Amino acid sequence: MLRSWTMAGIELELVEWLRAQQREHPAVRLGIGDDMAVVESPSGLLLISSDMLLDGVHFDRSRHSLRQIGRKAIACSLSDCAAMAVRPLVATVSVALSGERGMADAQELYGGMLAVAEEYQLAIVGGDTTRWGHRLAIDVAIAATPYEGIEPVTRSGAKPGDNLYVTGPLGGSLLGRHLGFTPRVHEARALADQFGDRLHAMIDISDGLGLDLWRMCEASKAGATLDEHQLEAVISDDAGRAAAADGRTPLEHALGDGEDFELLLAVAGDVGRPGVSLYPVGQVTETGLTIRRTDGRIEQLKPRGWVH
Repeated sequence: MLRSWTMAGIELELVEWLRAQQREHPAVRLGIGDDMAVVESPSGLLLISSDMLLDGVHFDRSRHSLRQIGRKAIACSLSDCAAMAVRPLVATVSVALSGERGMADAQELYGGMLAVAEEYQLAIVGGDTTRWGHRLAIDVAIAATPYEGIEPVTRSGAKPGDNLYVTGPLGGSLLGRHLGFTPRVHEARALADQFGDRLHAMIDISDGLGLDLWRMCEASKAGATLDEHQLEAVISDDAGRAAAADGRTPLEHALGDGEDFELLLAVAGDVGRPGVSLYPVGQVTETGLTIRRTDGRIEQLKPRGWVH
């Protein structure tokens, strides 16, 4: 797996450049920069996103089965829907198969896709399949619609004083959890329904808590302080095992590994008993990105994460 642990990289620069090139269009309510674009059609809002997965970057064909790979390809797009608390509707899949792949391999790959799609009532309605002499590549485009009475939740609404929560354990996902994670589609709907207007912002943690929190803060024009003591409750066992293998701390893994696909929420007030597992990790502030250590010291937090 190819990984980078700093913010340096073409992806962030390219997103900003593309955002600057974007022109106003009457159908576009929200364009480049969130988990999904929001467009207005004659029949209502439609949300659209796409994700490309590559052998050697997002999976390793020498170690992972085609069924696992197919499942992950769809689950990543479902996680985008969860990030905005919207209903998955349809998807198209484009696959560039390695030259030697036959029908049985293609069926195994699509079998993983179809199984998770059915679980979330997502229809795969088309796409493209081709062969080339290189490694497996998969691109999934997904469309979603809002649930009745629930506005799509963006990453740009966090406000100073909001409490930050995550929906599950973080770090060490590349030991295997990144292949079988649960897209938090149902949890997102329940949280948006319960919190209503108090749910100010949400994002899925695909590139690491540190980097995705920075993205939320940048979009919201706010800052944040994470709490090391609270974070101890969400450091996964996998993060501990990864730390034992490479010498980095479990907290570093929880902040920067990525591929967790849990949700990060900014909520006004106390969450009470939401019926969904939520773990406090910090608070939204006016500016800056910091971490409060267990001894009370406040340190600057570098937004490290997985940049492709």
